[in-house]
Amino acid sequence: MTLFILHVAATLFMTGLVWFVQIVHYPLLLRVGTAGLPRYQLEHTRRTSPVVAPMMLFELGSGVWLALAPPVGVQSALLLANTVLLAIIWGSTFVLQSPLHSSLASGVAAGSVERLVSTNWIRTASWSVRSVLLLLVLLPMTEPPPPAPAPPEATQTLPPMQGVLLR
Repeated sequence: MTLFILHVAATLFMTGLVWFVQIVHYPLLLRVGTAGLPRYQLEHTRRTSPVVAPMMLFELGSGVWLALAPPVGVQSALLLANTVLLAIIWGSTFVLQSPLHSSLASGVAAGSVERLVSTNWIRTASWSVRSVLLLLVLLPMTEPPPPAPAPPEATQTLPPMQGVLLR
């Protein structure tokens, strides 16, 4: 159960981060200017990787683990869908976003920022759907269990007092 909660937390963190990147960070790359873009991109990678890489690796490992060994009471189909979305995120990262970041770092900026913004919607949507799915799985787990039935009232019988002498 702890692994599942940590997995949800990592996913929610990454969802918030990808929305920030999608709405604020990537569009601002257009303001850097062609001359400064390679240096900016290298610094972006140096600063972003230590924040993003551990979370993405944890998400991947824990997501696969949870899909293979779901916690009791968790629908395995939802965890499998969650893992498929993780595969889409990782595929998009390595096939689309990473090469675009490399292009920007090498000075090839023509259209790269626009493509980065447009293709990053794949990851933004995938992380958002993952968050919703995981919260739907988590919600029933946070409800208190139904109260235990009251034990039947027992009538306490005491043994009769016989031969009690008081002096």
